[in-house]
Amino acid sequence: MQDHLHEDPAQLLLKYAGKTEFDLKFAIQQIHARQKAKNKIPSWAVNPNLLFPPSISMEQASSEDTALFKAELVKGKSMIDLTGGLGIDTYYLAQNFEKAIYCERQEDLAKLSEHNFKQLSDNKFTVIHGDSLDFLSKSQENFDLIYADPARRGGQNQKLYKLADCEPDVVQHWGLLTSKAKTILIKASPMLDIKQALIEIPEIQQVWVISVRNEVKEVLLKWQQESKVDDRKIIAVDLHPDGKREFSFTFEAEEEAESVFGAAGSYLIEPTSSILKAGAFKLFGQQFGLKKLHPNSHIFTCDALPAKQIPGRIFKILQEVQNPKKELKQLVPSGKINIITRNYILSPDDFKKKYKLKDGGTQFLIGTKSGEKYALYLAELAR
Repeated sequence: MQDHLHEDPAQLLLKYAGKTEFDLKFAIQQIHARQKAKNKIPSWAVNPNLLFPPSISMEQASSEDTALFKAELVKGKSMIDLTGGLGIDTYYLAQNFEKAIYCERQEDLAKLSEHNFKQLSDNKFTVIHGDSLDFLSKSQENFDLIYADPARRGGQNQKLYKLADCEPDVVQHWGLLTSKAKTILIKASPMLDIKQALIEIPEIQQVWVISVRNEVKEVLLKWQQESKVDDRKIIAVDLHPDGKREFSFTFEAEEEAESVFGAAGSYLIEPTSSILKAGAFKLFGQQFGLKKLHPNSHIFTCDALPAKQIPGRIFKILQEVQNPKKELKQLVPSGKINIITRNYILSPDDFKKKYKLKDGGTQFLIGTKSGEKYALYLAELAR
């Protein structure tokens, strides 16, 4: 496996089929999994003693970035992960606990994780193969943390987004969970309807929307025994190599806020994807003194940048493109440019197809609605 880590798994299977005394398919599955894990779980991918499951479990697993972030939110003596999976979240969350219980219904996955935990750590982990809610209901122990990442695939492999549709159903079993924990942390789909989830579980006190390099990866719902729901906050976080960017607010404050509208100034600002997912469409502009181009565009503008750091991408406008058909050939001679459209007549893919453009370069074309008209701007990143 180590000798062929950087080779094509399909070609390896053809080359060595019937020529090995070991399980060739398993070895090649491990190579393929490590190639996929290289960016998602880098510290695990380089550890030769660890084993990885088939690709679907790899896809559902948390990234190392998000697991490390979640570990910052909780601590205590004991924790239980009701939906262990590959064990990424279990392992990193457990760094702030004295002992951890990992539960998994799939026997092969449970055995694999038990092997990995022994390679990674001391005897902190207990692996339970079976129904986690059944185990929890029969346990005499109360936990400082119950963590769950409910399965979001239906019987026909369709994607599920509502909490009550996922397995285990944390909505139906909420009473059991709160009777057994001081803190509950639920990982949900990045497509989760946050307001609907808060109707399903109104006791949730904190919601975290997590993006990695400006791509929303997951939504976290947090409940604590001693906290009040009146203090509920929505926190949008973008994890980026340059640093962590946060924006927190309440839905009540967002409803009361008012946007100031205006024509494009010297700069265009696009909030991080986690802020847009969280729904801070008015407070964002109000907090940073920015004007909005249109109620539904969620693109902001200003003539001079504020001193404090804005959690988003800031673009310096080079010029407005009045006639794309005529101007783009001169403005983009290479045919390569980055396209952003929000509340615009064309999607980025349709725009590229219509004007025969490809992604690339350092400049951007930003299409949006400004006032009552559609506008297109040539821009570059300001910082």
